[in-house]
Amino acid sequence: MKEILTVVGARPQFVKAAVLSRYLNENGERLGLRECLVHTGQHYDDNMSEVFFREMGIPTPDVNLAVGSGSHGKMTGEMLALLEAIMLERKPDIVLVYGDTNSTLAGALAASKLQIPVAHVEACLRSYMMAMPEEQNRRLADQLSTWLFCPTATAIANLDEEGIRDLAGPGTPTADRKRVTNVGDIMYEASLYYRQAVSAPESVAARFSVRVPFSLLTIHRAENTDDPTRLHCIADAIEALSDRTILFPVHPRTRKIMAASGVHLGKHVRQIDPVGYLDMIALESTCELVLTDSGGVQKEAFFFGKPCITLRDATEWVELVDSGWNTLAGADTEKIIEAVRAATVPANRPALYGDGACAEKIARELA
Repeated sequence: MKEILTVVGARPQFVKAAVLSRYLNENGERLGLRECLVHTGQHYDDNMSEVFFREMGIPTPDVNLAVGSGSHGKMTGEMLALLEAIMLERKPDIVLVYGDTNSTLAGALAASKLQIPVAHVEACLRSYMMAMPEEQNRRLADQLSTWLFCPTATAIANLDEEGIRDLAGPGTPTADRKRVTNVGDIMYEASLYYRQAVSAPESVAARFSVRVPFSLLTIHRAENTDDPTRLHCIADAIEALSDRTILFPVHPRTRKIMAASGVHLGKHVRQIDPVGYLDMIALESTCELVLTDSGGVQKEAFFFGKPCITLRDATEWVELVDSGWNTLAGADTEKIIEAVRAATVPANRPALYGDGACAEKIARELA
């Protein structure tokens, strides 16, 4: 029986883990795989963490490191030391990481130093903006990983461009071997499984006391929240869209920074606490338009057939831009306003993210 030590720490990773952990729980015995789930505590607020485990049926973590918030270096360093100790104690056969957070990098680095093979789910994405902490994390994790589970053909092409591709010939040292596979997008599989729990639009609107039609807004990236100029420019655009109803689930850190920066939004913006995954996909399926700086929400908007305005200068999900479903507006006030006014639902929604059997493909590869 192989032990997989899975590292999670942030809400997008909980969504991804819900899919794969459920599959491993149901099929692990047959495949010879057993999972140990480690929560770093990177996201620790109930609305950002525990609600996901409760409503999505994710197994209670075997270990919670309770690292909490802090600077990138402090947080990643604490995770690295604590994860190394767990790995030395449990001696897993594989360490599995998701996405591009500090938890991802710490898990991959701790395992690599101990010569434990790393599996990276949602590998090989690129925004080609190294100023983004997420870009640094995902590139480093890819370099350290043995299994690179890619969500799209674009991700595979990125690795071809970088020369990382199925390096497993005779004589290749174990630590340098690579296995690259396009398994599809695990968040797409999650959306297919959990959308059955979504209420009718009228019920969703009533529950959140918002008029239909409404636009859905999320802001949490450091590139926007930590730069007062960008944050004020985005806020100015939102204020100029006063003829629209906008629902804004506010990340705790974003709320704190907005208050400190003197950012106030008008009555057309309904600000609420962060919501769990089921509520979020209910809102995404009910709204008419999404404005976000989140990578996962960009995709979920597409899964539910909603145009997306991305409040970033670049995105790792370039196929959404190419297909017309996503518009990059950055923090430019006029571009944001113009993009919202011009937003339409494209005539074609291509199959970009696989067939919804991502967890099965990952488990088979690991087995």
